[in-house]
Amino acid sequence: MIKFFKNNSLPVLFMLVTGFSSFAQSAKEKSPAEYVNPYMGNISHLLVPTYPTIHMPNSLLRVYPERSDYNGDLLNGLPLIITSHRGSSAFNLSPFQGELSDLKPVIKFSYDLEEIHPYSYHVYLDEQETTVDYGLSSQSAKYIIQFEKEKESHLILNSRNGMLSWDGEAISGYQIIGNNTKIYIYLIPKQKPEKVQVLAENAKLSLGTKAEGRNASIVLSFSKSQSQLELPYGVSFINEQQAKSNYLREVKGKTLAKLQEEGKEIWDEALGKMQVEGGSEADKNVFYTSLYRSYERPVCISEDGRYYSAFDGQVHDDNGRAFYTDDWIWDSYRAHHPLRVLLDPKQEEDIIHSFILMAEQMDHNWLPTFPEVTGDSRRMNSNHGVATILDASEKGLNNFDLEKAFQASKAAITEKTLAPWSGKPAGELDDFYKEHGFIPGLREGEEETIPEVSGFEKRQPVAVTLGTAYDEWCLAVLANKLDHKTDFAKFKKEALNYRNLFNTETKFFHPKDKNGEFITPFDYRFSGGIGARNTYGENNGWTYRWDVQHNVADLIDLMGGREAFVENLDATFAEPMGRGKREFYTQLPDQTGNVGQFSMANEPSLHIPYLYSYAGAPWKTQKRIKKLIHTWFRNDFMGVPGDEDGGGMSSFVVFSQLGFYPVTPGLPIYVIGSPFFQKSEVSLENGNTFTIIAENFAEENKYIQSATLNGKSLDKPWFTHKDLENGGTLVLKMGKKANKNWGSKPENAPPSFKF
Repeated sequence: MIKFFKNNSLPVLFMLVTGFSSFAQSAKEKSPAEYVNPYMGNISHLLVPTYPTIHMPNSLLRVYPERSDYNGDLLNGLPLIITSHRGSSAFNLSPFQGELSDLKPVIKFSYDLEEIHPYSYHVYLDEQETTVDYGLSSQSAKYIIQFEKEKESHLILNSRNGMLSWDGEAISGYQIIGNNTKIYIYLIPKQKPEKVQVLAENAKLSLGTKAEGRNASIVLSFSKSQSQLELPYGVSFINEQQAKSNYLREVKGKTLAKLQEEGKEIWDEALGKMQVEGGSEADKNVFYTSLYRSYERPVCISEDGRYYSAFDGQVHDDNGRAFYTDDWIWDSYRAHHPLRVLLDPKQEEDIIHSFILMAEQMDHNWLPTFPEVTGDSRRMNSNHGVATILDASEKGLNNFDLEKAFQASKAAITEKTLAPWSGKPAGELDDFYKEHGFIPGLREGEEETIPEVSGFEKRQPVAVTLGTAYDEWCLAVLANKLDHKTDFAKFKKEALNYRNLFNTETKFFHPKDKNGEFITPFDYRFSGGIGARNTYGENNGWTYRWDVQHNVADLIDLMGGREAFVENLDATFAEPMGRGKREFYTQLPDQTGNVGQFSMANEPSLHIPYLYSYAGAPWKTQKRIKKLIHTWFRNDFMGVPGDEDGGGMSSFVVFSQLGFYPVTPGLPIYVIGSPFFQKSEVSLENGNTFTIIAENFAEENKYIQSATLNGKSLDKPWFTHKDLENGGTLVLKMGKKANKNWGSKPENAPPSFKF
C-alpha cells in the first residue's frame, strides 16, 4: 500500500516512483551480446543439437565443450579448435593432477559451474579441483588453468592424427583433418615445465620431445608450487610459423580479461547492427542468440594475406580479399545469405568471390555446393550457390565477377551430375533430365543401375527436379542480365520443369517412372523409404508440395486458384502425422517440429508460412509465424526444433522476428509477417537505417490492421530491397483480431518469376 504524507508527500512519492523506475530501467538494459544464450537448443528433439560455440564473428577459431549434448556428464578434455561446424576438436588439452598411470591422451572430466558467452568460457573441473578460463580472438586464444591441489600437475596436448613436438619454448605440430588438409598449432606455456614426455596411444610414458601418429600426445609436467598455468596459442591452416604469427599478432601481451573484453566489444558491434526494443526478454534472447548463430559460418581463413585452399591443396595470396569457406549452401541460400547481405554486403561479396575461386581451383570449374575447410563435400541435392549469387546481384552487390560466377554455376548444373551427394560428371540420369525435364523415380523393386547415384541418398527425383528448376530460373535471370540470349531462352523454359511432376488430380508433386507414368500406389506422407529419399529428400511430399519458391503464382494456378491454394496450405498444418511419433520419426527423422505435416525443423519448410500472402490471406501468415516461433524457438535447452546448420535456420528466426522474410532469394523483395518487437532498427552499411515500428504493440496484437512505408499507405504485404536499402520507416498498426482485407487484393500479391 502507498501512503501519502502531509506537506512534502507528493514530491517524496514522485522521487520514490521515478527513482525506482530509473533503477528498473537501468537494471534491464543489456548489450546485444548479453542477450545471447549459447545453451539454447543444446538438447536436441531428435537429431543434432546446437553447440554453445565460443568464437568471433565468422572466425577461423571456434571451440565448444566436447560432449554429446548439454546432458553430457563428462567433458572430453578441453578443445583448442573445432575445424568445422558440428565437428570435433582437432587438438585437445587435458590439465591433470594424479597418478601418472592414470594419464590418457584425452582425459574425461567431471565438471560444474560452467559459464559460456560467445567470447569466453569458464568451467570448474570438480573432481580435479581445477578452474579453467578461456578467451579468444580470430586465430589465437588463451587458457588459464588454476589448480587447487598442491600436487605435481601435468598438461597433456593431443593430436588425434598428426605430430607434436617441444622445442624448449613451445609445443608445435599439426593434425590431419581430411583431404590432405592440416591444422597447425603453436602453444607457448608461460610457465616452464620441469619434465617433458611422450604419451603413446597405449598410455605408455617415455622421455621425449616429439610424438607422431594416432593420438600423438606431449605431456608437460610442473612442480607442486606451480598452481597456475597460462597457455596462449595460435592456430593456422598454413604452417606452424603462421600459427605463431597469428598468436603474436592477436594475443601476445594481452591479459585474459583484455581478450574477453575485446571479444565482447566485437560481438556487441556485430549484433548491434540490429537493435530491438519492446517485446519480451525471452524474445530478445531468442533474437540475439539466433543472430549470434548466423555468424558461425562461413569462416574467414585468410591469415596475414594468405590462405590454404583444400580445393587445390595450395597456399594462395588473398590479394587483399578475405577467403571464406565452411558454408552448407543447400540451406544457407534461403535466409542465411540474404541476412548477410543486410549485415555486411562487402563481406558477402568476398564470400561469393571465394565461391568463384573455389570453382577455379577445383578440377572442374563447377560452383561448390557444400564447401568446407577440407574442400567441397558435394552433399545434399541441387546447386543453390547460384541463388546466393543472383540474390546478391539483384540487391546491388557487384564486387565479384558475375560472368565467372554464371559460368561456374551453369557448369555445376549442366556438367556435374544432378544425383545427390555426388561430385561425378553428368551421366545417364542427367541426359534423361535434359531430354524429358524431370528426374525419373524407380518403382518398387526396380534396381538402381546408375553409378553416380548414392546407395543411401538415392535419386531424390522430385526434390532434385524442383530444386534444379529453381536453379535454372536463377541461371535464366543471370543470363538475361549478361545478355546471353540462348542460355536465357533455354533456362527460362527449363525453370518450369517442376510442372512435369505436378499431379493435377492430387495437387501434389508426384514421382514419375522412366516412361513418364506416375508411380502408384503412392502415399505423400510415407512413400519413399528412409527420409523419403527414393522420392524427395529428408522431407515428405507435404513439404515438397510447396517447393516452387521462384514461381508461387504459377503454383497457385496449378492448384486451382487462391482459395484452393489457401485450403491446401491449411491442410498441411492440419494433416495428421498418420503414425505414432516413434514410427513417424523412425522413417522421417529430419522432419521434426511438426504442426500436422508442416516441419519447423528443416529448411525446405521455412518459406511455407509466408505463402498465404501470395494468395490473399496474409493474416494467416501473421498468425502462423507468431505461433510457430513461440512454440518451437525458445530461450531454453530444447529451444531449437531440429538441426541448426550454423545459421541456416536461425536466420529465418531473425528475419521473422523483425517482421519480414525473403521467400525467393533472387527476387529482391521481402514478404511481411508479424513483428515481435515494438521497434526494430537495421543499421545498413551505406549509413541508412531501416526501422520497423509496431503501433499498438502487445503480445496478443499479432495482426496487421494497416501499414505505411515512409508515411505513405502500404496496402501490399511486401516491400522491395530498394525500400530497405534507402532507409526509412515501416509502420505496422497491430490489432488483436485479423484485418482480412489488408494486403488481400490479387494485384497486391508478391511478384513471382520476374526477369
